Amino acid sequence: MLHRIHRAGAGVLGAFLTLHLFNHLLAIGSVEAHIHFMEAFRAVYRNRVVEIILLLCAASQVASGLTFVRRRWRDRHQGLDLLQLGSGLYLAFFLLVHVGAVLAGRMQFGLDTNFYYAAAGMHVLPYRYFFMPYYFLAVLAITVHLARALHWLARDRLGAVAMRGATALLVVSGFAAATLIVAALSGALYEVTVPAKYLATFVLGR
Repeated sequence: MLHRIHRAGAGVLGAFLTLHLFNHLLAIGSVEAHIHFMEAFRAVYRNRVVEIILLLCAASQVASGLTFVRRRWRDRHQGLDLLQLGSGLYLAFFLLVHVGAVLAGRMQFGLDTNFYYAAAGMHVLPYRYFFMPYYFLAVLAITVHLARALHWLARDRLGAVAMRGATALLVVSGFAAATLIVAALSGALYEVTVPAKYLATFVLGR
């Protein structure tokens, strides 16, 4: 039963995260492209019912995932299994922190949690040294976890060579996407001027 809940939640979150990552990749071109797509996408996921479903799915993923980790901690000996374990733990951490931060930005600070909200931490010292690996590892963890899920779901349908190729493609794609997203947010691709109201949230935290 718990596996079914985990898979159902993963399906819903997976669809959202695919569009969410695509949204972030649009920032490679410009901030405007990122924000334009986000505003259209919000018409769907900011719907009250949809948002509640997404939050429930995120909570169920964290709870069920941590339960799996606790049950199987001593059974994880192979390298690929350790990757699944590590990526799952990081995703649980990221979901808790990221969802909490987005809700705080909206409800506590009254900010539009757009590109600049995500980028702000990378433009304030010393926070950039946390946020750059924080986002990079999140994107990479998603693709690693997806690769391991693909292995379990398709292991009887794909040959060993095809499975290794699909896994490698997903992980390399995740590494590339993570690099480009962090580069765009940090201003490595073009100049990014973060409005003062977003930077102020870090000043208040000092």
